[in-house]
Amino acid sequence: MTDTATLEARLAEAEAALHALLTGEQVAATTDVSGRQVTYARADLGQLRAYIAGLKAELGLSTGRRALAVRFG
Repeated sequence: MTDTATLEARLAEAEAALHALLTGEQVAATTDVSGRQVTYARADLGQLRAYIAGLKAELGLSTGRRALAVRFG
């Protein structure tokens, strides 16, 4: 298992790559959990978001929507 500091660093790098793609850069690179360099293009946004969600899940961070509150009365 990868230590928390490494996962946090990879998450920050992946989020920076996502930001770069969303703000107009054509290609962004990051390092995946196995340590190899991965290059993402705008067409790979779904894969990059899935990778970020996986890192957040490993870190125990919330990745989805919160439950809706239900009130009676």
